[in-house]
Amino acid sequence: MNAPSRYAVTLPGVPGRHGPPEVVIVHATGTVTADGTPVYADEAGTFQVEIIGEVARPLAEPAGPGQHTCLHAQPLP
Repeated sequence: MNAPSRYAVTLPGVPGRHGPPEVVIVHATGTVTADGTPVYADEAGTFQVEIIGEVARPLAEPAGPGQHTCLHAQPLP
């Protein structure tokens, strides 16, 4: 089965601020991680993740407190 070409990744709001989550659309980049997992990125290419199942893991270390390393990913048509 082929991996979807795009996903909606949900980023939680800042802890303690009760802000709404942000949804970022990521697209397949055509590259893979060292273990062969497809890399997805936002339109600007600054937010890159690998997605396994419905879990997106950012490729760069999250900056600042309250940043999440496991995010929900929903495949898009």
